[in-house]
Amino acid sequence: FLLTYDSQLTIEQIDNILRASRSGQPVELLTLSACQTAAGDNRSALGIAGVAVRAGVKSALASLWFINDESTVPLVEEFYTQLRQSGVTKAEALRRAQIKMIGDRDNSHPAVWSPFILIGNWL
Repeated sequence: FLLTYDSQLTIEQIDNILRASRSGQPVELLTLSACQTAAGDNRSALGIAGVAVRAGVKSALASLWFINDESTVPLVEEFYTQLRQSGVTKAEALRRAQIKMIGDRDNSHPAVWSPFILIGNWL
């Protein structure tokens, strides 16, 4: 499930929301920066991220295990900074963001930069 402000969304509800929101144009990138959003179970091999891609999202940035909310912010911010650069793919933006975190003394621990993967279309 995904915890919202006032409720929990099940994987099935997320799937329904994503399928219903498609108005001809698929979502280009869905960022799921919560814990274990790419961790699968018997309903979905790639967790919420897999459900999103199966529902039509082109790409999902998601985490494989528990992450610290506060330490996730620099990586996600850097990912989007890199993604805005001309000609930079989603995969390259993630790689650059991870490399920057590795080079930053405060964010170099693998727990900060290694949980994230990109599922779907990497371009």
